[in-house]
Amino acid sequence: MQPAVALRSRIPLTPFQIAQIVIGIAFTIYLVYRFYVVLVVQRTYGPDTWLRLAISGLVLGAVYGLIAIGYTLVYGILFMINFAHGDIMMVGCFGGYFVFEALRAIHAPGGSFLDVYPIPSVLLAFAGGMGVAAVGGYFLEKIAYRPLRNAPRLVPLISAIGASIFLENAAQLLFGSQPRDYSNPAVLTRGTGWNLYVGGTAVVVTYTGVFTFVLSILMLIGLYLLVQHTRLGRAMRAVAENKPVASLMGIDVDSVISQTFIISGALAGAAGVMWGVHLGLVYYYVGFVPGIKAFTAAVLGGIGNVPGAMLGGVFLGVVEALGPPILGWSFQLADVIAFAILVLVLVFRPTGLLGEVLTEAKV
Repeated sequence: MQPAVALRSRIPLTPFQIAQIVIGIAFTIYLVYRFYVVLVVQRTYGPDTWLRLAISGLVLGAVYGLIAIGYTLVYGILFMINFAHGDIMMVGCFGGYFVFEALRAIHAPGGSFLDVYPIPSVLLAFAGGMGVAAVGGYFLEKIAYRPLRNAPRLVPLISAIGASIFLENAAQLLFGSQPRDYSNPAVLTRGTGWNLYVGGTAVVVTYTGVFTFVLSILMLIGLYLLVQHTRLGRAMRAVAENKPVASLMGIDVDSVISQTFIISGALAGAAGVMWGVHLGLVYYYVGFVPGIKAFTAAVLGGIGNVPGAMLGGVFLGVVEALGPPILGWSFQLADVIAFAILVLVLVFRPTGLLGEVLTEAKV
């Protein structure tokens, strides 16, 4: 009997696989051509502009990745997409905004509490944003998802979309439809930072950008350690593997799922505060587009894969920033590039860059 590998090697390619190869080669040739035209022939942008765009993409991608981790945590346990997750980020963004506003109104010797005590102010803003988002995630699971846990998979998906619409409209009724400016402490003034000279031109590496990127990486490391090396993390992995068996082993499945939503909500709340601190605006619809982008990042990195979610987010942010000038498109078409990447990943590598981390039952 011939080895299985030898038998598989003789199986002819299907027309779909041939089309995938042809499209992939054509797309690669086109990208190489665009790189040559933009970087060598036209030289539309200087090195300073490319660096500025890359830094912006890294910061934005770190926020996408932090939101994507929440998607991947929930999907890894319940095999459902929490499409209200972006709106939980919006709730956290408003939470941090109101904490900053309250601290600005408190007078301290030398000015407002916000500017005199910037570090405690930032900590309080993150505590407020992450806290309200965590509570929102907890009640979202309790009300919208737990009663439908044994329903067909399409039912909780519809419930998630309904919860998203509810949160957006509730925020609009409570806070109005006009965007609000985030009042950062003076040490995190937007647009200020370190000057990095490239070819004699200064590129500003903003304080808010570095703060957002570094904090996102630290949160990723903290979450990874929690999932891999704590009792709660082991319980989460056991519930993801097999809920009935985990229950027989003494694990409170409902409690673990609730805690997973609390953690994912807290991460989304932190991302919301970072979004406000770095970009400066908060409004009722602020979480919708980042939420969809984060879902794309989660699929890109490999659904269920925590490091993959962060990698997918950073990759998506950089491609979104550098893609329009490389392709010769308007920057207003950056969203088209993001969702085109989602389609390409689903067609050519549906398991993502680092592969899915799911249970055998799903397979």
